Amino acid sequence: MTCYSYSKAGFFIILFVLKLIELTYASELNDFEPASKFKIVIDQAKAPRYLLYDVNPGEGFNLRRDVYMRIAILARSLNVDSPWILVLPPWSRLYHWKSRDLGSQERIPWSSFFDLHSLRRFVPVMEFDEFLKISQEQIIDEVYYLQHYEEGWDKWEEKIDIRPCLQKPYHLDVKSKLWHGWFYGYGDEVAARKFECMSVMGHAGVLKPFLMTNTTARSVMLDRAETVLHDRFGDSEFWEVRRSMRFSKELRRIADDFRMFQLDSTDEQDMTMLEDDWTQMKRKPGDAIGGPYLAVHLRRADFAKVREKDVPSIKHAAKQLKKMCKKMDLQKIFVATDATSEEFAELNGNLKDFSVYRYEPTLEIKKKIKDGGVAIIDQWICAHARYFIGTRESTFSFRIQDEREILGFNPGTTFNRLCHEKDKTCEQPTRWTIKY
Repeated sequence: MTCYSYSKAGFFIILFVLKLIELTYASELNDFEPASKFKIVIDQAKAPRYLLYDVNPGEGFNLRRDVYMRIAILARSLNVDSPWILVLPPWSRLYHWKSRDLGSQERIPWSSFFDLHSLRRFVPVMEFDEFLKISQEQIIDEVYYLQHYEEGWDKWEEKIDIRPCLQKPYHLDVKSKLWHGWFYGYGDEVAARKFECMSVMGHAGVLKPFLMTNTTARSVMLDRAETVLHDRFGDSEFWEVRRSMRFSKELRRIADDFRMFQLDSTDEQDMTMLEDDWTQMKRKPGDAIGGPYLAVHLRRADFAKVREKDVPSIKHAAKQLKKMCKKMDLQKIFVATDATSEEFAELNGNLKDFSVYRYEPTLEIKKKIKDGGVAIIDQWICAHARYFIGTRESTFSFRIQDEREILGFNPGTTFNRLCHEKDKTCEQPTRWTIKY
């Protein structure tokens, strides 16, 4: 496991700030604990700085989770030299969040979906509204809008440059001399003192020298953070931050209750127990057995149109599910899907010899957990199945595969996909297995 050197005084300033927020605003920030692997060194005390980021509004929930991992690793690297706190961008306006009975679904905190205590075992984090509460003004000091190079590139090299903006996502108020924009849906309340566009080519780590030496701002925001890549995709640090991204205890409880009452699945029987501290949890392939059901992520909606060659018909999908259930001697099938009710009824009609399940919350629960919570429950149930089949190139399926690797399933029961009826070879997903 990688060893990091933290400034002792700066590190404890972060702890003090987080504890102060906890006492003042009754937040969950008391959960942040220093991990024993960090090497502490004496240094001059420094006030913590704040790293904010945002993602292209069109990106989905699971791609946004992937971008968090890139920026969290950057924030952890920054903390080697001085104290930084990563500010979590509120959730809102996602393509798949279409439930009209839930309203706008904006300004949703990360704690609604994820266990902040677990996140803080990797890097110091706080919610955006908590950042606003401790700020003297509702202002972010500097915003850098990341963009690709206008001229493209003929060779790969890591570089950044302040350049003219290719788009104009922010506007300057001449009177106040402040910059205004979306700011996670807080645009009427929040502004920035400085805004510039930054052309970038490279991994997230290429931004560290700039953040450490080219700016002394207390709060810095990186917009369009999906522009930078993973520093070390698939290595042990990648899996550390991924393991830290545990879903909230409430969402896991709801999913576990569904598993127990509908699918005869419990952690004790399925060998999927979690340690309280993810840093102490290490599983080998095959340690997990999974519940007595097959799970499938059947992506429809836009995929059925834009990826027509990859997405099977409902009838052919059912044919593949039948075949695998017979092979695994399973009678229950759990379906996570964005299919219409008519498509789901068609699937069910083609699986008459099996018991088919779908998670459908009551309106009361749905109002509490939102569309994002429903999707997470789907993923958690799929992650515990005896056998999982996903949809090609779907980040929703990718994240389920991640969870199953963390839980210790045999990769052969995880990295599988539905195939189109005309696909004669049906290449299965790349096996991105866990590293410790």
